Parts: sequence; C-alpha cells; structure tokens
Amino acid sequence: MTLPPSDAYIVEGGKPLSGILKPSGSKNAALPILSACILSDQDVILHNLPEIRDVKAMLVLLESIGVKISALGGGSYKLNAACINPDTIEEELCRAIRASILLAGPLVARTGRVQLPPPGGDVIGRRRLDTHFLVLEHMGAEVGLVDRKLSFKAKKLKGKSILLDEPSVTATENALMAATIAEGETVIYNSACEPNVQDLAEMLVSMGAEISGIGTNRIHVVGNNHLLKGTEYTIMPDHIEIGSFIGLAACCGGKVTIPGVPDNIIQPTMNGFSRLGVTIELQDDSIIIDGSRALEVQPDRGGSIPTVYDAPWPGFSPDLTSTAVVVATQSRGTSLIFEKMFESRLFFVDKLVAMGAAIIQCDPHRVVVSGPSKLHGTNVSSPDIRAGMALLTAALCAEGISIIRNVHQIERGYENLVSRLEILGASITAGPSCSNNL
Repeated sequence: MTLPPSDAYIVEGGKPLSGILKPSGSKNAALPILSACILSDQDVILHNLPEIRDVKAMLVLLESIGVKISALGGGSYKLNAACINPDTIEEELCRAIRASILLAGPLVARTGRVQLPPPGGDVIGRRRLDTHFLVLEHMGAEVGLVDRKLSFKAKKLKGKSILLDEPSVTATENALMAATIAEGETVIYNSACEPNVQDLAEMLVSMGAEISGIGTNRIHVVGNNHLLKGTEYTIMPDHIEIGSFIGLAACCGGKVTIPGVPDNIIQPTMNGFSRLGVTIELQDDSIIIDGSRALEVQPDRGGSIPTVYDAPWPGFSPDLTSTAVVVATQSRGTSLIFEKMFESRLFFVDKLVAMGAAIIQCDPHRVVVSGPSKLHGTNVSSPDIRAGMALLTAALCAEGISIIRNVHQIERGYENLVSRLEILGASITAGPSCSNNL
C-alpha cells in the first residue's frame, strides 16, 4: 500500500487563537495497544484511536498479517487476531513507520517467529534497536539479520529478570507485551514509565494480564502461558499533543481551553514550559492558557540563565523540546534548550532563524534563545512530526504568510489539525494534496 503525500499548509499568522481545543487519543499509546491485540484471539474493541497517518499505517500492517478490523465510527475499532500469519507482513509500511518494531514482541511470543524490515520513522538522530534485541534474547529468542530483515525466532519465550541498558519506551513495551503470554515471571528493571507505557499496561490488565509496578521503573509480569482474552478499552488523551497545544496557545494570544487533561501529565509538562514563563489555570479536568499574557523567562536562583532540558518520564518530554524552542523565541529573556536524547532534533532551528528568531546553535544538542523575537512568514519544510508542529506554531504567531511543506510528517501525529485550528480562529488552509485521508 502506498500512502499519498500531502503538500503544504498555507498559514497567515498573527491572529489570536481562542476556544476549546480537545486533545485526541494518544498516538504513542495507540500504536503499542494496537500491536497488543495480537496477544488475543478474541474481539478487542478500542475507543479514542486518533485518526492519524501512523495509526492508519499500523492498521494496514495488522490487516496484512490477517487481523480482521472493523471501523465502528468516532475513532472506535474492533479487531480480531484469531487467524494471523507473520509471513505476510506489509514490508513497505514497516519501513515507513518506526512503530513497526512493536510487532516483534507480540508476534514472536504468539507465533514463535517474525521477520521485520528495519523500521522507519523520524530522522532525528541515532535511534538504536539494541535494547529490543536484548529484551527478546533474554526471554529466549534468537535474534539475527536475514535478507536485510530483523529476524526473531523462539519455540517458547520464558520469563526473566531483565535490566534494560536504557529506559527505552518501545523496548519496554515489547518486553511487556511478550511477557504477558510467556512462561513464568518477568521483571523489567530500568523500564520506561511514560504515560503511554502505563496505558498499554492498563489495557493488557484489562485483557487478563497480571502486571504490577505500573508507572514505576520496575515492572513485574506473571506470564499466563496462553493467549489473553478480548477487551474493550479507551485510549488516553495524547500528552504530547496537549503539551504542543500549551506551547501553541501561549505563543498565539487569545485564550485556549484544553479539556480532559489527565492529572499525572500536568506537572512534568509544565516543569519545562514554566521556565519560559508559561502559566496555566486549572479548572476541574481542564487547563486554560491565556496567550495574551506576556511571556518572560524565569531565571534560576541567583539570576542564572535557565535550562529547559528533556529527560525520561517524569521529566520534560523530548517530543516537546521543539515546541519549547518556539516558545522561547516569544519569551522575554535568554534561555538554554538542551535536547539530551537525539542529536538531530534541533537541526530545524535554522528555519526559525530565517523567520527572525535570535537563536545560537551551540552543538547538536543545545541552543541558546533570546526573545522575544518578531517572527515573519516564510517558506519552510517539516523535517519530522515534532519540528513540523513547532514550525506551525511559529507560523501562527508570525506576521505574514508562511508555507509549510512536507506536512504529511505533521499529520503522522496530529489529527485534523487544519479544521481544529480554524475553529480557534487560525487562518490556515491545506494545499492541493494536503489531506488527513488515506
């Protein structure tokens, strides 16, 4: 299957944004949860799946191995993996999305084998797969390279105590899924504990898995040694999208309300943005961002320049550092943005400089930003999902017209952006071939 390309967004900036911006279902939870459906031969009904390119690509991948999928409407789907064949996997889509690696754990656990082309995804630096290999090897799988494909084989996976060499989100998810139907107990040390990992674990529990330590860096799984049961589950709101919208609202004037925000994501997200002067008002389960308030960098004690840096959860998410750079351009003062995890994530800042931002790139991981800068419209191309969303934020608060190309990258992670932003008062249109439809 070939996904048609999108072309561009045409944005006239400088217009205040006001209204309600409801978050979509979590992309980073939806992809492993879809993969987890392989662990059952019964019906699995999922609600709040975001209508985005990566999710649709994962659905096609699952169909290619025999999963029966029915759209129920409104972001709800029914999946049945009673009859699957790992040898018929759609190779083109595996190469297109990084989430294809999430099929390794459940497929080798259930069928004993799978061959996957190296996964695709954003080019934001070196994204190693070694931890995935370590996890499944510890559980008894043979891992190798066959015809340029990643090969995983095992007669039967067995539970183990596993110390991850890094708190990899997707490796934790692969280990978690595989362990639920393995033989014996598995303890995952140094596990990732991001909200999407927690959501996957809760979904597996609803399927009958026995998991403790959810939300910590030590997860204990008692393997069932048989397939899990079916379930009906609602995917959590996307905490990265919520963070992106907080940054967007803070930069663009007006007043934006984001409803349905889980309590556990507010403080980690605001730990980064608050240093740039962003404030929010809490009202029940909603947050309100008053973008008319002037942003001002909050110096560290002693007047030192503050650093906004990413870290594994509950640290500030690396997926929000791109947006943090844009917020810093609109905040009075000087700040250092330190992206520790991916050495290419900040390589989009030259595009912000072309828009009028005062940014010095110190090295691949650090930029110094002085603000506020009066941005002006320009013609740019989105290099990845998060940088694309950051550039869109910059275009919306800039004066004049911007054209953002390669927006299919943004649409991989954000649902129906054009229509949702238009409701807030944004002047944004999609180019001739820009569509969220596949």
